[in-house]
Amino acid sequence: FFFVHMAPLHASGARPHYASIVDPLPTPSASSSGGASVFGLAAAAAALLGLCAVWAAAPSTAPAPQGLFQATAVRTAPASLAAVAPQWDRSGHARAVHTAPSAAHAAPADAATPQPQPAPGQSLSPVPLAWATALAGLLGAFVFAVRRAARPDIMSPLPALDLGQPPIIAMATVSGESAVATARPSAEDAVYDVRFVAENPDVVLAHLRARSSDSAAAEAAVARIGELYKNRSELTTKRDSALGQRKKLSGQIGGLMRGDGQSADPQKKKEALFMIGKLKASVEEANATAEEADKELSEQTEECDSLFAVLPNLLADRTPEGANEDENELVSEWGTDLRKIGDDYKWHDEIAEGLGGYWTEGATRVAGARFAVLSNDVARLERALAQYMLDTHVANGYQEMAVPYIVGRSVLEGTGQLPKFEDDLFKVSHQVNGQDGFLIPTAEVPLTNLYANTILEERQLPVSMCALTPCFRAEAGGYGRDTRGLIRQHQFQKVELVKITAPEDSQKEHELLTSHAENILQALKLPYRKMRLCAGDIGFSARECFDLEVWLPGQQMYREISSCSNCYDFQARRMRLRYKKPAPPPPKGKKPKKPSNVFAHTINGSGIAVGRALLAVLENYQQEDGSVLVPEVLQKYMDGKTVLTPADGN
Repeated sequence: FFFVHMAPLHASGARPHYASIVDPLPTPSASSSGGASVFGLAAAAAALLGLCAVWAAAPSTAPAPQGLFQATAVRTAPASLAAVAPQWDRSGHARAVHTAPSAAHAAPADAATPQPQPAPGQSLSPVPLAWATALAGLLGAFVFAVRRAARPDIMSPLPALDLGQPPIIAMATVSGESAVATARPSAEDAVYDVRFVAENPDVVLAHLRARSSDSAAAEAAVARIGELYKNRSELTTKRDSALGQRKKLSGQIGGLMRGDGQSADPQKKKEALFMIGKLKASVEEANATAEEADKELSEQTEECDSLFAVLPNLLADRTPEGANEDENELVSEWGTDLRKIGDDYKWHDEIAEGLGGYWTEGATRVAGARFAVLSNDVARLERALAQYMLDTHVANGYQEMAVPYIVGRSVLEGTGQLPKFEDDLFKVSHQVNGQDGFLIPTAEVPLTNLYANTILEERQLPVSMCALTPCFRAEAGGYGRDTRGLIRQHQFQKVELVKITAPEDSQKEHELLTSHAENILQALKLPYRKMRLCAGDIGFSARECFDLEVWLPGQQMYREISSCSNCYDFQARRMRLRYKKPAPPPPKGKKPKKPSNVFAHTINGSGIAVGRALLAVLENYQQEDGSVLVPEVLQKYMDGKTVLTPADGN
């Protein structure tokens, strides 16, 4: 059946539904031709093998069968030679599974005619099965011949198959432009909290190792969370039991006080008061047990939460394996024909200095290294870029926001910068809301936290916001890297995009947000490529991330200009950001259920980094005479100016 009916699907290039998981047969090329079809040969071989089996199964001394399905006694193989069926384990290695001979192989006895019973050491013959195999093979060969005559185009031979390796079943998820296979277990629908870590340590550790996280520290944290979670369960039971005992005893005390405790009989009253005293002592003991358990529970909960807070997000199935940025996946490219290729192109800082708009000495004098002072047309060009980005994003449906540049510790914990990355932040001496204050590293932090500890209505989703802010980063991890020009600064301008969505819409909204960032680069006619970050390069809070990398002629390489991340509910859980999800319509005659509060998904991305857009424009629009052409979409923000020249800058 498979060879006759499934062969045309493979030969014609169609992919049956099982091919998304395992495709054991390669699809032949349209040009393959000649030779006898493997399908016809297989059908004929089945018929031949069936006939051989009939001959081999019957003993030479046995009488001729009286009927086609007459059972015949034959010798049985010793028990030590039981059938061995190879199976593939999860790692793709073959393992032998011994199977006992099946009684189903014996032909049923005819009710009308007594059948001979096998002697000791014998069993019923497989001749009927052999005859059936022969007939099936002949029928298959006949059907093959008919289909071959009707459709000769789809029955071309397949290329040789490599049977040296067992089939490997890999998890594959298709998203947009590509399919990504990963070896780690899926966590797409995981409720990622302390309980999940305690109950699924192997899943969590697989994702942490894929991220190239510190294995020893990660394993210790996960193991400790599991231990604490188990202890918390025991302590909760202990506390609740003590509280239940207290409640029961309090009821008994009340009953005695209302009863014999008010009796006119002195003896009864005395006994009642004695019992009340004993019960009160037991109540105090239960109270002490409950308070002790509650104190331990609070301490262990705090430790458990602090350990969980330093664990990064899990990974989406679409996030590929890889150790670092060299293993990121190319999704698409744009403007490759616009790239300036060669060694004669200047860096942006040299171009800006030639225009009289880049003052390194002044920046060093007032702030030190990794700061810049821009002036004249270069400063104006940066402002034009920011204005154009905001106008474009507002036209795309984003709400423009102006947010604080200083936030409290809990705000940064909500989006995942704290507690792990405090060294990369600028801390201020004054407190914010009674907490440590920090300069924002990105507008993502205040924008997303605008909805912390709130419950939105489903009709409000998706929430789309944008903001232009300075970003402040200590770049502790980037010491000694990119010290030249505007590539890596302590302070830079960036337009940030943030979306809050329902879980079922987050992938679509992530792609949409990324496309909005791409639109800016395309409008500026800046060559770029879209990369899907691998597990070892993705950010702490992200499950899936696209980087947009712009071409820089001065460096003759692509550099990141935007990073667009889908965090799923990772940030929402940390900041208690939820929405009301209506219950499905109830069956007829039933009362409707109340809406449930569901954690939202958060998405963020640069739309785009203004400083890097500035240097990209300077390098990609530079001219041999030192001037710089103004991109067409920016000219209206520059009073119609089409070119920046050294004379204008000076």
